[in-house]
Amino acid sequence: MGTDTDLFLRQQIIDTAQALGENGLSPGLSGNVSARVSDGLLITPSAMAYDALLPEDIVFVRGDGTVPNGQRKPSTETPFHGAIFAAFPEASAVVHCHSPKATALACLRKPIPAFHYMVAMAGGDDIRVADYHTPGTDELAAAAVLALDGRKACLLANHGQVAFGASLEEACALALEVETLAAMYLDALAAGAPKILTSAEMSDVSALFKTYRQP
Repeated sequence: MGTDTDLFLRQQIIDTAQALGENGLSPGLSGNVSARVSDGLLITPSAMAYDALLPEDIVFVRGDGTVPNGQRKPSTETPFHGAIFAAFPEASAVVHCHSPKATALACLRKPIPAFHYMVAMAGGDDIRVADYHTPGTDELAAAAVLALDGRKACLLANHGQVAFGASLEEACALALEVETLAAMYLDALAAGAPKILTSAEMSDVSALFKTYRQP
């Protein structure tokens, strides 16, 4: 099993995956969770129910994408988790889920604009939609990285959403925020044309968020 630190991180990944399910973000067996480690990443296994996971089920993937013998099969979305860690040094954890409202917008290929100031939590003036590619492919990984440029979350066309953070807790919280924003945006669209905040207004919010969280 490795060190106590390794065991703790594996359990944190399980706790985060279960929190996604408890918050309605990952129906069925959908979604996956990973954390960066010094020599690769740890990720949830493919096609296993979150409530059945044990620390030894969490899969270690080397930096080159290979998996040591004797482990479970890693999530099929391992390529984009690895690509995000490679592209964004500030990312320590990645959460992917098929949360219903965000997925609805992803299927419409409709980004979330600055209709609400909390969009800034994702790192910019909008939450983009990555181009569609077959799940589990390098092409999807590249599209996700492109959509995440300057952002911490994006939608994946006809698929779901992905969010990263400096910790598993932060990544999970952002995924929940994206789902909340997606639900509000869909409601706003149903009622009319929501007013979009300007870049200057969003810049003010971004500056505020730099001191938003308690240490």
